Amino acid sequence: MNNANITLASKNIEHNSGDGYLRFQLNQQTAAVLSMRHTQEAVIASVESVTSMPNVPACILGLMNWRSRIIWVIDLPRMLNLESLDYRLRQYNVIVIRVESLLLGLVVQEIKGTTKFMPDDICSPVGQVASSLVPYLRGCVVQQQEILLVLDAQAIVHSSILRSD
Repeated sequence: MNNANITLASKNIEHNSGDGYLRFQLNQQTAAVLSMRHTQEAVIASVESVTSMPNVPACILGLMNWRSRIIWVIDLPRMLNLESLDYRLRQYNVIVIRVESLLLGLVVQEIKGTTKFMPDDICSPVGQVASSLVPYLRGCVVQQQEILLVLDAQAIVHSSILRSD
């Protein structure tokens, strides 16, 4: 291998480095990502497969069977006080996340695929987004003329909104 090939190979390694994230649309206006470390699977679930439950916060859509486990399903945009999903949908785009032993299904408008970026690319969300979003964010990233919210899976799973004390 000559020196030109070595240089090219090292540039390709640099280009492919970075942490992996699942990219999705929370609603029409808001793009976000979640770390692949916490992402178990992205599934499409029929509305009928989610059983609504009484006396739960409005953002909790209900319970769903996922791989022989029963998990809570959350309307993520509604939980974050964003414009919520269209309830005339026939199916949900569900991102199943795991934090420690806790599983949760997050319903979003559209799942876009995966992306990578370096931890240094994440900047503070303060002043960039509504202050009500900040507790649920690790930061934000500007990518292709768009601000991506970098969601914090732990903050979502442990949110006081989801607790019934």
